[in-house]
Formats: sequence, C-alpha cells, structure tokens
Amino acid sequence: MTATSQTYQVLIADSQFLVTESLRQILAASGEYEVLGVARYAYQLKALLDDVVPDLLITDYATIDYEGLEALKTLMNSHPQMAVLVLTNQVIKADLLELSKMGIKNIICKTTDKEELFMAINFALRNRKFFSEEVLEVLMDEPKRKANGEETHHLTTTETEVVKLIAEGKTTKEIAAQKNISFHTVMTHRKNIFRKLGVNSSSELIMYAIRAGWIDNIEYYI
Repeated sequence: MTATSQTYQVLIADSQFLVTESLRQILAASGEYEVLGVARYAYQLKALLDDVVPDLLITDYATIDYEGLEALKTLMNSHPQMAVLVLTNQVIKADLLELSKMGIKNIICKTTDKEELFMAINFALRNRKFFSEEVLEVLMDEPKRKANGEETHHLTTTETEVVKLIAEGKTTKEIAAQKNISFHTVMTHRKNIFRKLGVNSSSELIMYAIRAGWIDNIEYYI
C-alpha cells in the first residue's frame, strides 16, 4: 500500500448469504476495502462492534433482527464515527422516511449495479447523501391511479418512461443512451417492470401499457 492509498474497514450486517458473500468478494477485489466480518443477527453485529468499529457498516434493516428502527438508531448513536449504508429490497416509503429522519443519508436497493454501489459507498464515507434512483422515486412520488382503473403507482417514474421507450421500438442499448444510464440498469428496469406487471414479453407489456393509457396513438412494435 502506498503512502497516499487508504484501505477502509467494513462490516456487513445482512442475513442473506448470497448478498453477504457477493459483497465480500466485490469489496475485496477492489483492493480499497477490508471486510472485518459479517453479521447475520443483531447480537453478532454487537459483538463485532465491541471488538472494532469500522469505517462503514453496510446493512439491510429488513433482514437483521434490529427489533425496530429505533434499535438501529441507538447503534448509530453509539458509534457516531461509523458511516452507515443501507442496502435493501424493502423500499417502503414510511420506512425510508423514518430512516432519513434518523440521519441515515445513504440508502440503495439490492438491484443496484456495481458502479452505483461503489458510488454510494464513496458518498457514505465522505458523509455525503446518496439515495439510489428507486429510493428517491419512492420518497418523492405520490401514488397515482388511472381513471380507467389500471394501477400505475407500483411502477416508478423511470420504469414508466422505459415502458414508453420499449413501445417506441427502442433497443436496450438505445434506451440506456437516451436515459444516460448503463445497459445493466436498463435490463434491471425491464426485469422489475415485467415482474411488477406480471407480463412475460414485450408484446404483453405494450398491450398492458395501451390499456393503462401510457401509450396514446404512437407507433409501436410487437
């Protein structure tokens, strides 16, 4: 390690094995982070913190038995020098608002790509706020319902825009370029859209979008 380089120490608290092992390998491969340990339960995390306080804690509040968000807040107050990054699948607006009020300024989803993960880590270590796009949209958007009865609030604004671009015949590469996001991020949006709407093909997606009123007199491809 050179005189100007720095290795940051990290603890991971998450009960999902595939998530923790993936994080461990990704962080180790970067050469900038040392994973001191992994906790799958709150008592394990407390024991680890009794031995050493890391530069960063990466945790999912929904999979660790914190016994409520207040317990996580207490843990943060006990170790104010430790940055906290929440990495979660549970993007519930009430929880996200509460986390933000608690002072957690870095929240991303487990659908994130590698680039966004490292950006979020970097911001957390620098005490700067970072919310992934999905989290921001949940925090800022109010539920909406189409007059014809089709529910749209379970798609984010970006996902709805991606649906429209797919209907216009845009390829994944073209959508990525137009939205100025990565190819992988577009693929993630497509996967989430198909899952949320219960469709299995672009044809089914376009028909759903027509019924929902998202597509109005445009040329589309099936």
